[in-house]
Amino acid sequence: MNTFLKQCAAEMVGTFFLVFVGCGAVIVTQLYEGIAGMTIPLAFGGVISVMIYAVGHISGAHFNPAVTLGFAIARHFPLKRVIGYITAQCLGGILASGMHALFFGNKGHDFGITSFQVPTLAAFGIEVLLTFLLMFVVISVATDTRAKGEMAGLAIGTAAALGALFGGPITGGSMNPARSLGPALVSGQLETLWLYFLAPIIGAIFGALVYEKIRCHEDSVKNATGCC
Repeated sequence: MNTFLKQCAAEMVGTFFLVFVGCGAVIVTQLYEGIAGMTIPLAFGGVISVMIYAVGHISGAHFNPAVTLGFAIARHFPLKRVIGYITAQCLGGILASGMHALFFGNKGHDFGITSFQVPTLAAFGIEVLLTFLLMFVVISVATDTRAKGEMAGLAIGTAAALGALFGGPITGGSMNPARSLGPALVSGQLETLWLYFLAPIIGAIFGALVYEKIRCHEDSVKNATGCC
């Protein structure tokens, strides 16, 4: 297996477990009593952290088509690899939701679909901003040599957990087209899927570009404390 296929496989595995554990936590809270709702953001943040440490050195641990596009637009990822990564991520998410259907059936839960409880424009804006936050953190710890690289998994997982904590009750806190795709396909609820494709992509691109605009470049850095 060549290097690129290995990287795509890592992205598929990482996204699979993101959806399997994160959306699985949603399913468990809907099916079983005594499971606290706070477990959902912790599940999403925790699984992202551990999978970053597991395969980040192989693929960069995007696990998110919006993040892949953000990296590509900011010129930190080759455009020729974008389709392969996004395909792998989407397949991982779909496979995870398929496993949920196999293990839990389709009664008494909604597969962790993302839906919004606020007007469409507000939901769109919230998803843009939450994904902006996520991408801003991702690109800083992943590409800036002055950031604490060994803390990348914790920082990114925390950002995802905070987004799920705030956005979960009102928009589902998706921030990730692949996370929304699997549950939507398996449940057959596709009406609002466009929002969870478009808003995260816009948020990620702006998050990446804003960080690129404000980051310090090597010729302006005199020490490790920053350039401002």
